[in-house]
Amino acid sequence: MSWSAFAALMFMNLLGALAPGPDIVLVTRYATRSRKHAIAAATGIQLGVLFWYTITVFGAAAVLTAFPGILRAIQGIGGAFLIFMGVRSIKGGLELLHNPPADIEEAALRLGSLGQVFRTGLATNLSNPKIVLYLAAMIAPLLPPHPPLWLAVALILGLSLSAYLTFVLLSTVISTSAIRRRILAAGPWIDIASGAFFIIAGCVLISASVGIAPQLHA
Repeated sequence: MSWSAFAALMFMNLLGALAPGPDIVLVTRYATRSRKHAIAAATGIQLGVLFWYTITVFGAAAVLTAFPGILRAIQGIGGAFLIFMGVRSIKGGLELLHNPPADIEEAALRLGSLGQVFRTGLATNLSNPKIVLYLAAMIAPLLPPHPPLWLAVALILGLSLSAYLTFVLLSTVISTSAIRRRILAAGPWIDIASGAFFIIAGCVLISASVGIAPQLHA
């Protein structure tokens, strides 16, 4: 594989990582209150991304796209989970309207443990199989047809690390104390808007799983 092909892979990967979707919305929501929680969510998300990258590099993503029934099942289950997350986020936002946190420290405490946030990030990523479609359409064609093991591992690590660092940078920028203080009062509305986004994304996934809507693309 040439360096130009590798650079093209990294570029397409970063475009996919920054595309608006549940992962970005989740990290942004946490970053408005706590850097630690945002990075924990990003770490969970990237563990899921690592799984998708691995099956793509080793060719298993082609199996999912070749057997749409499997992909539709994943979409249906993932859509239901995103709707559940959306309802929970909206309920949390409504509760914050009636009982807002006194400061940014209290707002961070209400997010729960880092372990819980990590698992939420992981589940959010695994629930949205649109990444399979993106990787199969945009990344897989740039891969060597039968990469040796060392190259496959290097590609997986390179793709994963570049996406993870992008999310960490996003979390760090949004979670500065000045920004968090300025948007503290908007916290409930951020939760409500995030919840609405998750519900819409979940409905799109479910409709795609039963053939009502076209497949999602990153």
